[in-house]
Amino acid sequence: MEEGGARAPGCDRGPVQTRRGTYISAMTRDPVLQFTDRGIYCPAGDFHIDPWLPVDRALITHGHADHARDGMGRYLATHEALPVMRHRLGDVALEGIGYGQTRRIGGANVSFHPAGHVPGSAQIRVEVAGEVFVASGDYKVVDDGLSTPFEPVRCHHFITESTFGLPVFRWRPQADVAAEINDWWRGCAAAGKTAFLGAYSLGKAQRLLSMLDPGIGPILTHAAVENTNEVLRGQGIALPDTTLVTPELVPKEHTRALVLSPPSALGSQWARRFGPQESAFASGWMALRGVRRRRAGDRGFVISDHADWRGLLWAITETGAENIYVTHGYTDIFTRYLNDEGWNAEVVPTQFEGESLDTGDVA
Repeated sequence: MEEGGARAPGCDRGPVQTRRGTYISAMTRDPVLQFTDRGIYCPAGDFHIDPWLPVDRALITHGHADHARDGMGRYLATHEALPVMRHRLGDVALEGIGYGQTRRIGGANVSFHPAGHVPGSAQIRVEVAGEVFVASGDYKVVDDGLSTPFEPVRCHHFITESTFGLPVFRWRPQADVAAEINDWWRGCAAAGKTAFLGAYSLGKAQRLLSMLDPGIGPILTHAAVENTNEVLRGQGIALPDTTLVTPELVPKEHTRALVLSPPSALGSQWARRFGPQESAFASGWMALRGVRRRRAGDRGFVISDHADWRGLLWAITETGAENIYVTHGYTDIFTRYLNDEGWNAEVVPTQFEGESLDTGDVA
């Protein structure tokens, strides 16, 4: 496959200029979804799914910045995703839809189904003339206790992420990781150190917060995390009590504390004022020893809001899909494995980032 190109189902290769942008491939028939330079496009409904360039109508799988971008004319997402999107995007044209509710858009029937990634996340099912595509967005197949659990959706074509599409990525039970994190925090507290835990401010931070033992000490939060906490609390999602770190906060009055922050704040001047401390990074990437050494500070905890190797294969099998389109992650390796195992799979380049190796808060 040519660099920067993708083949839509049932089409020949070659860019075509249209009023909606440059399509990556010339169509020999009209597929339900086309992979374009603006994102995944549905001609029958005249909408895009998680577009990365401005379009008139965008259907959004979830509120992370690589999927819900600014500049769209209209947005449609689950009711649960709207508060975070409003918080992040401001005064934009947002419309909500319930899980499992079918909406007719032009010539397409559209419905949103739980993806289990973060609160409000969804897979998007698109049906035209009996042909069904499902765009997974980001997903995980284990119940984290906060997000609506993943539900497989039967389809003919499945567009799947592959952020952790290698056999080395196999997640341990959440309870085991929680015990490991709390033991580390307890050890920091006993040594008179503040524990700094880095995690993305939407989804991962709240999942970790629900796993922490408040009996060890106070839980402090960076503003990026606390602002998201407040949005989710406003939706009725129960989270433990936290204290926002402000310029007026006196670190020595919060002994035995754990500070939950974006990864980019670990080791920063903002963090150094807490004095003796240990830092840790919570991510699926911590399964790779080299990444742990480079990125994790003192500790790394393996936990992700994306499906691991087994979860990806289970989800794909459950869809019953004939054709699999693999986006962001270990796309080439994962696609080759699927084809070797008898699926009809191909890589579709996109601009989604998944769980970034960067220590910023892009997800």
